[in-house]
Amino acid sequence: MNILMISPGYPAQMAFFARGLAAAGASVIGVGDQPYPAVPAMARDALAHYIPVGSLAAGDAVAATIRELARQVRIDRVECLWEPYMILAARMREELGLPGLTVSQTVPFRDKERMKQLLDTAGLRTPRHDATGTVAGVWAAAERLGFPLIVKPIAGAGSADTYRADSAADLDAILPMLRHVPQISVEEFVDAEEYTYDTICADGQVLFENICWYRPRPLLTKMHEWISPIDVALRDLDAPDLQSGRALGAAVLRVLGFRDGFTHMEWYRKPDGEVVFGEIAARPPGGRQVDLMNYVTDADLFSAWAEAVTHGRISQPTGRQYNAASIFKRAKGAGRITGYEGLDELLAEYGEHVVAVDLLPVGAPRRDWRAVSISSASRTSSRSVMGIWSSEA
Repeated sequence: MNILMISPGYPAQMAFFARGLAAAGASVIGVGDQPYPAVPAMARDALAHYIPVGSLAAGDAVAATIRELARQVRIDRVECLWEPYMILAARMREELGLPGLTVSQTVPFRDKERMKQLLDTAGLRTPRHDATGTVAGVWAAAERLGFPLIVKPIAGAGSADTYRADSAADLDAILPMLRHVPQISVEEFVDAEEYTYDTICADGQVLFENICWYRPRPLLTKMHEWISPIDVALRDLDAPDLQSGRALGAAVLRVLGFRDGFTHMEWYRKPDGEVVFGEIAARPPGGRQVDLMNYVTDADLFSAWAEAVTHGRISQPTGRQYNAASIFKRAKGAGRITGYEGLDELLAEYGEHVVAVDLLPVGAPRRDWRAVSISSASRTSSRSVMGIWSSEA
């Protein structure tokens, strides 16, 4: 099987998916905007061929390159796990007559307003919402929905350009920061715990599912620099308070017609037990969450995804054995990382629970949300894992 993979080397975890495809027996052809020497070695080793393009954002030019390639080599599938270019991948599937999400099927995974409209029609609970491309439209939506509310891009990723407005004054201060965003989603703020629902599917069947618990919810970590976000991948998916979220996730997949690959959904559980849809992407989660899933299962879910999309199955055991948590310790202020304090003491006290530490090198620019990531796996309850990290958060 010849698989064309768009952007096999960026972001960094794409190299693991490329390796998985090669291990599943696929001949992997990469198309990306990295020069070949800049492609991570793991991805280079997995690729049968690589075609560098000037920019993946130049969709027509990239499509012409892929069409020319398809005249020379049979292409059986087109895969893209990086959100900005999923529409490009869908376009190429349509043009080449290949299986997978079409453009019309992909759009609801990128357009948050269209996504919620489809789910509303199906009777699923979403935040009350509106979409607009004008300042006047934002104010009209705020008038209809009331405060507090969330404003964010229609086609965003993570919590980038996402803001909470508790009042008209807040909204007035936020709007100048969204001038570069062409289409804005305005929605009800849901005061609740936030979770993920992640799956690997084949032929419309869920072969693997995962739930992560955000501590605290990502919007708070964006608003407060001092907070060190924690993700907890939960071992026991049969816990009673997770069942409504799992059912919601399965219903969302059915409504949107997802069939093959990774999905990453976020949902809310309110204090009264009501569950509310957040958003969904037809890709794996970022933030090292696939690594957490690997720790939970003692499996390689990069390879499991590859086997699912190439052979329609997952043959390795993926039973959930642990809770696993990651904490992202953040540097304060702008500039560059100058050093680390407290890590040795943390490892001395809790080192038996820590399975990985990933540091930004001294001298690296401070990123918006991480300086250190630490992963922990435990056979104890997720609450016990949280107890380890709560004093450092």
